[in-house]
Amino acid sequence: MTEKILLYTTGEGTEIYILPGKKTESKYDFIVKYKTKGKGKRERTPKHIHLIVEMYVKYAHAPELTIKLRNQLLEVFDKLQPINYYPPRLQVFKKGDEKVFAGLNKVGEFSVEFLLVVTELIMIQEKTNYPKGSLTKKLYTDFGERDRFSVVNTATRGKA
Repeated sequence: MTEKILLYTTGEGTEIYILPGKKTESKYDFIVKYKTKGKGKRERTPKHIHLIVEMYVKYAHAPELTIKLRNQLLEVFDKLQPINYYPPRLQVFKKGDEKVFAGLNKVGEFSVEFLLVVTELIMIQEKTNYPKGSLTKKLYTDFGERDRFSVVNTATRGKA
């Protein structure tokens, strides 16, 4: 259980991988990585701060649509279940779910499709490893409600 598994490829060619995690108390822990298309592009690990900053970039372009995306992500969180298998699989996202948010793809580094897939995977990982709380849920709940400094600070520190 040490190999990297290609879990999803977005429409623009970004590959989303899963690797076994390192938490000894959770045998279903996993790490999310991605690689964008193009020469010299390296594999990266999406962090909470990257995702929340992307949401603010999209919010500056289309506030109402971005809040709709935030609400969609919170609905996804409520539907997800912790896992007792590896590798994880998407539980809610279906190809085409991103179409309603297509206008947000005009700005930022990540497509909405990427955000929906990666955020769902991070939420599954958190629900599996931290059943009493979720940093991702807190960040998206606070996004658009609390001041930007507080939300970005929470994402940077990594504590709910």
